[in-house]
Parts: sequence; C-alpha cells; structure tokens
Amino acid sequence: MKKLLFRNYNFEFNKNDKKLIQNICKTVIKQVGNDQKYYGEVKALSSILEKTKSTEDQIKLTKDEFLRFRNQLEANIKHFKNQIKNGWFFKKWLYKSILMQYEILYENHFKD
Repeated sequence: MKKLLFRNYNFEFNKNDKKLIQNICKTVIKQVGNDQKYYGEVKALSSILEKTKSTEDQIKLTKDEFLRFRNQLEANIKHFKNQIKNGWFFKKWLYKSILMQYEILYENHFKD
C-alpha cells in the first residue's frame, strides 16, 4: 500500500460527529488543562473545539490538530476496549455504545 504524500484535512462532519468531537475535546481539556506538559494538546483541541462550534459545513484541520485528535481518539478506543474486556455486565453495557460511536468516527474520518 502506497503512503500518501499529501493528505486532505478538510472534513464534513454531521451533527452527531460534531457533538462527539466537542465532547471528547471538552473532556480532555478539562482533564489536562492546567498541566503545562500538555500545552500543545490543549491548544490543538481548543482550536478543534472552536472550529466544530462554527456553523460551517466543511472544517479544515491543521496536520497537528488532526494527528493529536487522532492519537487521542485511538487512546480512548484502546481504553474503552480494555474496560469492556475487564468490566462487569453493567460497565460493558455502558461502554459498548460509546466505543461504537468512537470506532465509527475513527473509521469514517481519521483512519489512514
């Protein structure tokens, strides 16, 4: 498989994708917002949050924003899979729908 030299970072998210992206960004910013070690993450996710709040149909992300959000999404998917594997029935039931939404978002927009 040939690797792409240039990638298009223009995305057309539907209403549900935008809400999910905003939720992920808000959660990460709230968790690591005061730590200077994660300044780059907070800056990129804040920018993504502002872009998704706009009314534009097409959202253009920078390469840095794209990579940081994709890495965060991959880490969340891995975490939820681990929690489902080790959790009890109720926890599995709660996390399964979240995991499905994250995987659909990842497959549709952020997979290589």
